[in-house]
Amino acid sequence: MNDNRYSGATEAELGFLKEIVRMLPAGVIVQDAGGELLLVNDAAATQLGMDGSRPAPDLAQRREACRRALSAGQAVVTEEALEDGAARQVLLTTHRPVHLAGRELLISASADITEQKNFEDQLFRSAYFDELTGLPSRRVIEHRATGLLARDDERFALAFLDVDNFKHINDYYGHTVGDALLVELAKRLGRDLRDSDMLSRISGDEFLLLLSPIQSQEEVAEFMQSTLELLTAPFFIDNSEVFASTSVGVSLYPDHGRSFATLRQNADIAMYRIKNNGKGSAAFFDSGMEREALARMKIEQSLRLAILEKRFCCAFQSKVDIRTQAVEGIEALVRLRDDEGIIQAPGSFINLATELGLIDELTHLVLAEIVKSIDLINDTFGADVNISINVAAKQAGNPEFMRSFAQALDDTGFPQRFMIEVTEDAFVAKNHFQAEILPMFRKLGVGISIDDFGSGYSSLSALADITADEIKIDRSFITDIHKRPRNQGILRAIESLSEALGMVVIAEGVESYEELAYLQAATRIRYAQGYYFARPIFLEELTLATPISSEARASVASRPTQPNRQGYSRASGYRR
Repeated sequence: MNDNRYSGATEAELGFLKEIVRMLPAGVIVQDAGGELLLVNDAAATQLGMDGSRPAPDLAQRREACRRALSAGQAVVTEEALEDGAARQVLLTTHRPVHLAGRELLISASADITEQKNFEDQLFRSAYFDELTGLPSRRVIEHRATGLLARDDERFALAFLDVDNFKHINDYYGHTVGDALLVELAKRLGRDLRDSDMLSRISGDEFLLLLSPIQSQEEVAEFMQSTLELLTAPFFIDNSEVFASTSVGVSLYPDHGRSFATLRQNADIAMYRIKNNGKGSAAFFDSGMEREALARMKIEQSLRLAILEKRFCCAFQSKVDIRTQAVEGIEALVRLRDDEGIIQAPGSFINLATELGLIDELTHLVLAEIVKSIDLINDTFGADVNISINVAAKQAGNPEFMRSFAQALDDTGFPQRFMIEVTEDAFVAKNHFQAEILPMFRKLGVGISIDDFGSGYSSLSALADITADEIKIDRSFITDIHKRPRNQGILRAIESLSEALGMVVIAEGVESYEELAYLQAATRIRYAQGYYFARPIFLEELTLATPISSEARASVASRPTQPNRQGYSRASGYRR
């Protein structure tokens, strides 16, 4: 090395070079073999707290890297994390030994990569941890379970947890409270976990819990029971007392599967068994559940295929004035014709269609069938009867769907003939149904009906805030009303309040003469619907029917008790 290369440089030039080194954005330090600092530029002084701008960080790691570089005579590249209380700085530093002017020196150059590392940490956390709860993601718990499967030396349990009625909580209290509830749930669920266990939020209101190791199913059952008991106490969030429960399905390795996918699927199947049987408890997977899941999958496939093949059809059931016996309206009911030609009632597919996101298409199909058959409907029931169409609570809370449906009703040319039936949940939920959605239908002259009243989450006091034209009392209150005094009292209360608020009351599910006689004698209710008056009539039956005169329509309810009327149960299918 030529030690005299700068001998010809002027003092001004050397001063200029010193200023350049001092102002470099990278930290530069030159020290001799004994560790004495010969040069420290401004960036390095700031990084290491030598300028007094920050407390000096612990430099033990840096001194060790310098020693190794000098000892080996080779450059050492190291990533330094310098902690200063809450502050954290990360430097990427190269220590390079050099021989200069007959001396052994070490030049250290440091670049501040704090922002880059923070961004990398953020990417890592978003990929592997849930942002809301801080819990590991599905990917992490899957990796952990896969590692246990590869070792194959211990039993473990995989639990699938789903918060009950979380959509209702979100709708009623708002998403901020819903998010806070998930955070508090995660804390309670993780309270008694061991270091070897893992809780993960995999999506929305769904969690996975890995318990490892386990000794027996009884041990897991006892733990899950104690965990569920923790959730029975209310959550105090944003000045609200929120109650929440969780449905849990559990699968065991190796009893219920030898892969993560199988174990998770089987835990999911067990969880849905709980959802369908009352919620708020835990169940272990068994082979019977698998058969049920396969049957459900078959229905799902059939449902999707039926929509493609347009195998849905409409039936119409009368709403009758029980005083004059006149047909005042009809309700359009969607039915599914299965592969064997059997007409399936909506109980077998409506909930699944809603869950799969197919309900919007079904609702539009019902409207299209009505428009196509309006002449037959008019000839059969009369040109002035209103036509009710059911809209699911999930749809009622979706402004995008409701706007498209309002437009479709307007496009029929006779929107004022329609009545939209929604369950009470649509009104009591904080989804602005009345403020944003209801005015669209009011402007068109479309009526609003509260369907299945008394079976949801509202109370009688909730009626005071509801703007609707019609209220349909759920059939659970009407069945055997003539011999159920408590239901009679509830019926009178609903009737009086509805009358005060200007809503027409309709009794659903009238199936016997005794029920009708009680309504006529002991209430002021004018309208009813049910198999006592008429079963749903299908479009092909309308095609074959002789047009009914107004006199015939008026006498549709004037009939004696029929002993076999119960054969028309709503759960029945009709072979066409």
